[in-house]
Amino acid sequence: MAEDLVLDTAIRDWVLVPLSVVMVLIGVLRYFVSKLMRSHQVPDLKVVKEGQVILRARNLRVAAGFIPAKSFRSRKTYFTNEENGLLHVPKGQAQNAQAQMFSDPNLAMDMMKKNLSMIIPQTLTFAWVNFFFSGFVAAKIPFPLTQRFRGMLQNGIDLSTVDVSYVSSRSWYFLNLFGLRGLFSLILGEENAMDDTQRMMQMSGFGFDPSKSLGAEKDGIDIIQHDWALPKLEKRAEDALKKLLK
Repeated sequence: MAEDLVLDTAIRDWVLVPLSVVMVLIGVLRYFVSKLMRSHQVPDLKVVKEGQVILRARNLRVAAGFIPAKSFRSRKTYFTNEENGLLHVPKGQAQNAQAQMFSDPNLAMDMMKKNLSMIIPQTLTFAWVNFFFSGFVAAKIPFPLTQRFRGMLQNGIDLSTVDVSYVSSRSWYFLNLFGLRGLFSLILGEENAMDDTQRMMQMSGFGFDPSKSLGAEKDGIDIIQHDWALPKLEKRAEDALKKLLK
């Protein structure tokens, strides 16, 4: 049977609170350091143009029923024509996003700076937590949990008799590491806040490949069966009025 523990207030004052404050300060400091290390990049006009074409094609695909059939066919030809359509990408001209990243030294350097600004503080902070706070039971979750959460919440504590709701200091570090996005959104703003899980996902990314998006939008427009909604609006309005008058 799991035992109930009485946590000393000194653990709260010298382990739980300092660890939480340090994690928040490191996250804010890392954001400003990465912002200072970020190089200014001039946007590629071709990529911006292709992005705008994708947005226009998406709007046409979504709102195709609100324009006449003749207008839809002319716009469809304008976008998907095999000779000079905006969404047509000739074979051999598709860009390789991975090769594009490695061909641009600034992009590769920015990626390396972002990775260093994430890995170095994490390594130092984890070493600090593991050296000073290893083995502490730092907090207790105010609701029961199943045994599957023991490995996540009690990292560094090898006691099967302790209730699963107790959180070790090392697990508290990981919870702060991956769960402070909401707080960073309040401090830095929604667009500037980014948690470490998203940074890890971006480490394996190779940028935006517009050729695939252009091809996907072209296929989406090609399979659309146009159905003009305007002639049906009068009937729908009449049916809605009849229901209201009943």
